[in-house]
Amino acid sequence: MKVKELKNLSETEMETRKSDSKRELFNLRCQNVLGRMENPSRFKTLRREIARIETILKENRSAASDQKKQASV
Repeated sequence: MKVKELKNLSETEMETRKSDSKRELFNLRCQNVLGRMENPSRFKTLRREIARIETILKENRSAASDQKKQASV
């Protein structure tokens, strides 16, 4: 998923997407151990997607806390 698409999602949707990606990554690891892995490049794609989601979530939370600080001043 692209960054623009991720930024349009709500926080709960991003959290669900993140947990789904982590679950899929776990399943890929299991397939790798069992020797039934079809697409090894999916590891890299999933890890990057999870990192993108975590980055966007952190940016959103940081921006929200900055707005609260400015509002209280």
